[in-house]
Amino acid sequence: MSELLKNPRLQWLGSEFLRPYVYVRPENRIATPGQSFKTDWFKMSPIYKNPLRMDEVDFADQILRLETHAFAASNMPMPRWVFYDCAIMPGFVAGFAIHRSKATPEMIKILQPADSTEWLPVSLFICIPAMAHKEWIAHNLCSINSLVPKEQSIYGLGFLSKAFALWYANVETLCGITQWKSPAVRLHTHYGDFEVLTAYTPVHSYAHTLTYRMSTNVLEWKRFFTHEQDPDFEKRFSPAGFEVDPQDENSLKSFQTKLEAGGTRYFLNAAQIRSQPLDARLTVYVRKG
Repeated sequence: MSELLKNPRLQWLGSEFLRPYVYVRPENRIATPGQSFKTDWFKMSPIYKNPLRMDEVDFADQILRLETHAFAASNMPMPRWVFYDCAIMPGFVAGFAIHRSKATPEMIKILQPADSTEWLPVSLFICIPAMAHKEWIAHNLCSINSLVPKEQSIYGLGFLSKAFALWYANVETLCGITQWKSPAVRLHTHYGDFEVLTAYTPVHSYAHTLTYRMSTNVLEWKRFFTHEQDPDFEKRFSPAGFEVDPQDENSLKSFQTKLEAGGTRYFLNAAQIRSQPLDARLTVYVRKG
């Protein structure tokens, strides 16, 4: 993967002015971070912030401002108490922070850091442990890229924020929630084989919600940047014999019925999702053998 870091657009990964951070209470810190996956992407030591300290609340305020701005259009900003009760206490937040001296005026306006704050969070990924053995839940992911002019965006910031968190916490199995026609689907499918757990989810505020599960595979990560097809996908998966239409509720319900019947695990192809419009029909796959 070191070859990938030669990409000029990814040179920021080695910058002393843009470092990974982990916002976590001391009891939740990972004892052996980065032990499960071999990658040389994250060489910088993370900045640790403690959410139980009053003098570090400004960092939380910035995270919440970033999240609120990012999810305002979808009407799904996270209440402050949910952030503390459901994210911070059981899990952690990770992402990248920019040194104040390198932050643009637009970033400062969005994050509104205190005058004394040195590091500003420009991305966030909330990861929460589940009761299932070695399983985690992806709660939220966003970056400042969607809020600033394109020339100020940091290439791959959102994708790499989630990758860093998975690497840091040695997350082998991750479940997550997103909406079928959200651009985030293209990002989430590039961390490992993408299994669908629900296709139609009426218990959620938005019934057209997709629940997924994936097993972390760092070999997939580089394909987010190279746009390559997994060369072994067709060797490992075959079409299930039907498609799903993200904009047709009946199609989503039909797929959900198949999922609820049990006995078969269904997957999507990251390369297909990336190469076509978000509202296009998708081939559903099953694992061979």
